Amino acid sequence: MSANSLSNPFASASDLVRALAAGEVSSRELLDMYLGRVAEHNPKLNAICVQDGEASRERADALDAIGRPGALHGLPITLKESSQVAGLPWTAGIPALRGNKADANGPAPERMFAAGGVLIGKTNIPPFLADWQADNEIYGRTVNPWDSERSPGGSTGGGAAALAAGLTPLEIGSDIGGSIRVPAAFCGLFGHRPSDSAVPRSGSFPPESLPSPAGVMGVQGPLARSAEDLELALDILAGPEPGEEGWQLRIPPARHERFDGMRVAVLPAIDFVPVDDTVSAAVGRAAEIAALRGARVQRVAPEGWDARAQLASYWALLNTITLARLTPEQRAHAAETLRNSDDDFKEAKLRGLLASANDYFQLMRERELSRRIWGAFFQYWDVILTPVVIGPAFKHDQTPFAQRTIPINGRQVRYDLQVFYPAVATFPGLPATAIPAGRTNEGLPVGIQVIAPNLEDRTAIRTAALFEAEGFRFEPPPDV
Repeated sequence: MSANSLSNPFASASDLVRALAAGEVSSRELLDMYLGRVAEHNPKLNAICVQDGEASRERADALDAIGRPGALHGLPITLKESSQVAGLPWTAGIPALRGNKADANGPAPERMFAAGGVLIGKTNIPPFLADWQADNEIYGRTVNPWDSERSPGGSTGGGAAALAAGLTPLEIGSDIGGSIRVPAAFCGLFGHRPSDSAVPRSGSFPPESLPSPAGVMGVQGPLARSAEDLELALDILAGPEPGEEGWQLRIPPARHERFDGMRVAVLPAIDFVPVDDTVSAAVGRAAEIAALRGARVQRVAPEGWDARAQLASYWALLNTITLARLTPEQRAHAAETLRNSDDDFKEAKLRGLLASANDYFQLMRERELSRRIWGAFFQYWDVILTPVVIGPAFKHDQTPFAQRTIPINGRQVRYDLQVFYPAVATFPGLPATAIPAGRTNEGLPVGIQVIAPNLEDRTAIRTAALFEAEGFRFEPPPDV
């Protein structure tokens, strides 16, 4: 296993952990292998933007000396640049934070390190984590290893590119607008957005590190090359925020370990959200396989669920949370720009941008109503299948965000409509797993999404594993 582990940078994290635990390979050997690949491939990809090779080697050697303890046994990993890691740059790609360094570890890195993780480096992101690209003034642009002219997704774009190119076996990212799941789909990977309260949110965005119960929807979670790896990481990350250990998290077992007897819903097409034909076909193919293996499969949406209304509420709540730091002058300018736009959802976005405390409470009420609708739906269905995102990886685009479009089935579609399918799970806080689901005629990866009931993350991940066994699996890009 040692020789095989060192000759296969695309081995799953779980297989590498087993080799480490058995003493068939050392943490230092694996780290040196991945650092060698970073040196070879990262200059082209620009996926890993922060490194401290000396400290990483010292940690790997120390873990080897004491027997490689913990669930990861000395596994090399990467973390998103916006993750709080003591002594390392922590900027989220924001020019004003250039030179900012964290003085402590956030909960997610701390748990990964306590489990025996060894940091290869931190991965690239867009400014403020607010794009489906990974490009900023501090670190530059990350490219997709499947096609360097295209985005690897965002905001965990550097992590997805590093995983797909075999520069790391496991990445921890974050997600409020698909920032784990979209990069996974664009790069042919697995990615899991945990249930809203399953993993601490703090330590995921500079310069603050304090928990905030008001900051709903944003989560931290894993990207990987297998479904098993997602569960490995989730088991380490899951639990209450530090200081809130008065409650205990219980993630129940998966509802099913095979398709036979499973109740699989498929979200019907949404009239105002065009989807690339290849993506729609991948969802259909997954539904057919589940049915062939004994699942009850039906195209059905939750009773009382309004796709347009939920997206409007999502945009309002998202803007309330993510734009909270704007100055009054910045807020006024953003509002004027929105008012003069032709955005179908500008009223919802303005609602969030200009929200009062009373408005925020109303949005939280709308969110709870959505959670109730989905809770009732999952009494009759175990999971629901949807696209991850409306199309494959798009070409790098530096035009102003509000002016961008992407091609879907031969016509141009508003760029920000890519948020729709991620938001289906994000707004009610549901667990969702992205699964690689084949490629387009141009050879670009596409993905599908499994959404499960609140806190039933294992149901989503195990369903992903069932599809993986049917051929929905990671494949390395051809040129790495």
